Amino acid sequence: MSNLDGKKIAILATHGFEQSELEVPLHKLKAAGAEVHVIAPEAGEITGWDQKDWGRGVNVDLALDEAKAADYDALVLPGGQINPDLLRLNTEALAFIRACFAGGKTIAAVCHAPWVLIEAGLVEGREMTCYNSIKTDLKNAGAHYVDREVVADNGIVTSRKPDDLKAFVAKIVEEIEEGTHNRQAA
Repeated sequence: MSNLDGKKIAILATHGFEQSELEVPLHKLKAAGAEVHVIAPEAGEITGWDQKDWGRGVNVDLALDEAKAADYDALVLPGGQINPDLLRLNTEALAFIRACFAGGKTIAAVCHAPWVLIEAGLVEGREMTCYNSIKTDLKNAGAHYVDREVVADNGIVTSRKPDDLKAFVAKIVEEIEEGTHNRQAA
């Protein structure tokens, strides 16, 4: 993996994130040299969902109301069903995501996390992938859905499921290395 020294990455999540979809990017991006912060609407700890039941807790580095999109080079949105469903109802989370988008940051969403990008109004006209059960949601929001392990469209990276995490993280690194992305709102 590449060297991300000096890069800062936010992972935005709340309770019910898919365990591997937060932990794998967290550990691999740190191993690549990035400073990675778990940001959540609540301080303290958030609890994951590990396939079929509640999983382990993860420490929150920064509460969402203290986070500034300008401080980060990239944003990672883990999936699961519960986490993105809660985040897409959170106006602060949507504002943070839109600010990352406006700043040209790499934004990466896996599994059900594209739900949050749909709610933020960032998918229309973009090539994207997601967990199979929400592909109709992505299409209905105007995205061009493709069934591939990872898709990048001008700095927006999407993947389908935990099996795709290796390709997902590699593409995040590649997109961060490209720098900020000039793009228009969907």
